[in-house]
Amino acid sequence: MRLWTLHPKYLDAQGLVALWREGLLARAVLRGATRGYRHHPQLTRFRSPAAPRATINAYLRIVAAEAAARGYSFNQSKLGPGRGARPLRATRGQLAYEWQHLMRKLRRRSPALYARWRGTRLPEAHPLFRLVAGGVEPWERR
Repeated sequence: MRLWTLHPKYLDAQGLVALWREGLLARAVLRGATRGYRHHPQLTRFRSPAAPRATINAYLRIVAAEAAARGYSFNQSKLGPGRGARPLRATRGQLAYEWQHLMRKLRRRSPALYARWRGTRLPEAHPLFRLVAGGVEPWERR
């Protein structure tokens, strides 16, 4: 499961669809609707806010908006309300780590997209995140 800190605009089609599916799985976990993945480290930051379900819904709405901008149709009726969602904190080190990880994936999987983004030095974060100083998050599996 990978719930990117990066803005979804950087993902290729395969990555965007995977993010949507994994986000829906994370939503199911946060709702208590599944037994698997309950202790997945990627969920740590979504469990900490006062309204975890609203937060994952807000996260996924932005993913769906990116998909719509590309002409894809993600079923937003699967989402609940995003009211009460507040921005999440993310470290610049985590964003940098994810950027390197994504660039390795795109180099193999989507060379044209890799060429488009490889000169980017400061990628944007997903709009739900507010960047703060710091290294790679302790929950990240390397």
